[in-house]
Amino acid sequence: MEVILMERIEKLGQMGDVVNVKPGFARNFLLPQKKAMRATEANRAQFETQRAQLEAVNLEKKSEAEAVAAKMTDVSIILVRQAGDAGQLYGSVNARDISDALTADGYTVQRTQVRQDIPIKTLGLHEILLSLHPEVSVTVVANVARSADEAKIQSETGKALLSQAEEEARAEAEAVEAEAIADEAVMEQAEAVFEEGAAPEVTEDEPAADAEEENKDA
Repeated sequence: MEVILMERIEKLGQMGDVVNVKPGFARNFLLPQKKAMRATEANRAQFETQRAQLEAVNLEKKSEAEAVAAKMTDVSIILVRQAGDAGQLYGSVNARDISDALTADGYTVQRTQVRQDIPIKTLGLHEILLSLHPEVSVTVVANVARSADEAKIQSETGKALLSQAEEEARAEAEAVEAEAIADEAVMEQAEAVFEEGAAPEVTEDEPAADAEEENKDA
């Protein structure tokens, strides 16, 4: 489906670009969020008449986002959570938790502005990317700890506060995970080699040749 982008979309294009996207992506995200509109002749003409105004509004929002980003340099938020062996959380920290913590600290950040592919599931310091505007991003640190005191120590040391037993458990878990990843890579490589260079087919002449060799040896 062809759509006209109403703002810059990462990996797609800039405002005003006409791009071809999957219908589901357009119907479920771009169109409802008003980030794009269908590339009909009427919409193309409408966009061109409003281009100057849209660009002016975008520039104003970008400037506001840049001002907020400047204030959020080196921002760190503390999230107190219960955790078990090796610092594994009983639960997780998701985008809503991040936005709520930032809002509580005086920064208005929507959940959709938190660029978090997977939830946080371990104690420690985690860098979180915030998209304040399609062209403005800033990174904050989520300090996940069992208490405010532990969060302070983590901030000073730059790593998760774990006991020696937990450190060993985490190291063992990471080693097992690394070994599993390595084994998977070896299997994928072996499968690729097998597919690219399968064993040569045996022709009808080869058995006769083998029999002749056996007769010579006899």
